[in-house]
Amino acid sequence: MTELSRTYVDECLHGNEGLRDAVARAELPPAFDEAWRHRLLPRPWFVRAEEMTRFARDLEGLFELLVALPDRLFDGDRARYAAELGLAPRHAELLTRAAEGRPARLGRADAYHDGTGYRLLEFNLGSEVGGMDMAVCNEALLGVGAFKAFAAEHGLHHVDTAARLAADLRERARPALAGGGAEPVVGLVEGNGAVAAYGRLMRAFREAMAAQGLDLRIGEVGDLRARPDGKLTLDGAPLDLVLRNFGASQLLDDPAGPEVAEHLFRAHEAGRTVLFTSLDSGLYAHKNALALLSDPRWTGAFDDAERALVDRVLPWSRTLRAGSPAALFDACRERRERLILKPGAGHGGLDTVAGWECSDAEWREALTAAADRGCLVQERVVPRPEPVHDPAKGSAEDWIAAVGVFLTSGGYAGAHARANRADGGAVVAMSSNPGTRMACVFSHP
Repeated sequence: MTELSRTYVDECLHGNEGLRDAVARAELPPAFDEAWRHRLLPRPWFVRAEEMTRFARDLEGLFELLVALPDRLFDGDRARYAAELGLAPRHAELLTRAAEGRPARLGRADAYHDGTGYRLLEFNLGSEVGGMDMAVCNEALLGVGAFKAFAAEHGLHHVDTAARLAADLRERARPALAGGGAEPVVGLVEGNGAVAAYGRLMRAFREAMAAQGLDLRIGEVGDLRARPDGKLTLDGAPLDLVLRNFGASQLLDDPAGPEVAEHLFRAHEAGRTVLFTSLDSGLYAHKNALALLSDPRWTGAFDDAERALVDRVLPWSRTLRAGSPAALFDACRERRERLILKPGAGHGGLDTVAGWECSDAEWREALTAAADRGCLVQERVVPRPEPVHDPAKGSAEDWIAAVGVFLTSGGYAGAHARANRADGGAVVAMSSNPGTRMACVFSHP
């Protein structure tokens, strides 16, 4: 654990009520409060600034390797690259629709700290990643007197992800602005039928963007309309930029999805309404792309420094599919307690299988099912536990956290954390583990 975590929890245990109740007392903006208050950890998560800076720099290098994979490994043939990932042709075709050649650097890398450093679990690229409004919680905590004093004493600081993203949105929208120097109108657009499920989160994000001076309108792909001049509108309002909150799989699952999205693609190609980010981010966010970085078949495509970067950041990772070498299946069966299976295009920890939580028979069955659909098999990263004080119980328990590290065009753009009790299961994710809690992240010297 970090010494600062222990110091914070000790103060809570020894009667510092201001720190103990800081998260509960924090005055959160209304939409954020509605979306997240009930899911917040009782304390923030702490990271060492120097260590986080090094990891973020490695992530920037890893991003460059990921987006270069089609050129390096497949002579620029993105269809061959997509097939190697296990994508169906229809899915691959949609991902490259209105592609920009090089996707924008926007995403969130999820990582565990194993006691020696951060190790990457997955790299979520594209504008549909969640949590970019979590710095609202940092600011609210700094409004609590006891926490503000603790932060000053220990040199705590944070990066506002929403502010970094807002700068990118203004820059990307500039070519589509109708009147030159005006602020853009941005559509935060989900797949058809998805606002009902994610509306609270979208409203919290809109609130955070409003604090940055941006006008966001919430809607679904089917709500978009094209004017005669090609510019898109949402509820009658002309949009300079669409901030994509949907993935290609949502369009494919909706019979009308691909056709409806054509309005968006054509407006983007004509420069009338910018699509941010383009769908081709999904070509590199696919978990099987990570396997290409560490697969010995492709070692010669990377120089010594690049291989060292991959080894430093990424656990052993392989794609498991029908036709994979028998030796790989044998190794996976033998190493059950050290491996985890993840769907290549999955999210939120859904359908993830941890070998150490299975019997031998269950694991063999999981490997067979994974091979049928193509999955990532990855070396287990054992996260370092940290103490968390529970105000209701008056005691401390060990928790583990997946730290989400954000990147934008300017590099490191802040972090948040998803945390579970250390005995709360292998997957730390809001969608698949009800015990998961969110926490804002502060850096310290």
